[in-house]
Amino acid sequence: MTLFFEHLLKHTFLQYAILGGLLASVACGVIGSFVVVRRTTYVAGAIAHCVLGGMGAARYLQRVHGIEWMTPLLGATIAAVIAALIIAAVTNSGRQREDTVLSAIWAIGMALGISFITATPGYYEDLMSYLFGNILLVGVSDLLHMALLDIVIVMLTLMFYHKFLVISFQPELARLRGIRVGIYHTVLLVLISLTVVLLTQVVGLVMVIALLTLPAATALQFTKRLWSAMLAASVLCFLFTIGGIAVSYGPELPAGATVIQVAGATYLLAVFGKWIWRKMR
Repeated sequence: MTLFFEHLLKHTFLQYAILGGLLASVACGVIGSFVVVRRTTYVAGAIAHCVLGGMGAARYLQRVHGIEWMTPLLGATIAAVIAALIIAAVTNSGRQREDTVLSAIWAIGMALGISFITATPGYYEDLMSYLFGNILLVGVSDLLHMALLDIVIVMLTLMFYHKFLVISFQPELARLRGIRVGIYHTVLLVLISLTVVLLTQVVGLVMVIALLTLPAATALQFTKRLWSAMLAASVLCFLFTIGGIAVSYGPELPAGATVIQVAGATYLLAVFGKWIWRKMR
């Protein structure tokens, strides 16, 4: 860890990684808290795996057709939003089994991603960073994209916070009050999809669900209000990211996996510590 802090002021890529972790933590704390209290982790999982199709398609268009502005992060954003809209349409209509549609989206997104990966020359070296994340490769364009997504997420959450709160805990009451639950549910799913894209830059597609839920689940152990859990989860996510990068930097371990290990260990300690505190009281 000492080596990491020595190099932090010298190397730009480390500074970009810390800034990327900060941007991802804002969305993680805000939207991750909604995911945990609503128990919709499986929805986030389906969206996360569908993102591979968007990333693969974007890189295919870049390498084969020369469309340079179609970056993998932009492709991931488009794919995530489309998946969220499909899930929202199915959920709101109630005509199809939600678990079946989620499984289909999960599988189709992965299949499309693999097809584009195979068809794109020279793409394989980037596959591991997308699946398992490499925050040390975050560039200026990625940071700008992440900042834009953060602005959208925070603004919409502030605008519709009370609506999101009601549909998360009392959806039937919301309907009785005339709140259009379907619309706000769709908006919340889109925000979840954007957060998934942000966190993909940190820990990759495979472990994005863990980073989305662990900071919020840890914060909810010690907070009673949702807004305070959001603040605490954002801080925890940032600390987990810095800690994971610092621990992995010297031994050259995968940063994304180390971030999840730090987050998981903290969550288990929080649960165990709270249990001991209750027993002592």
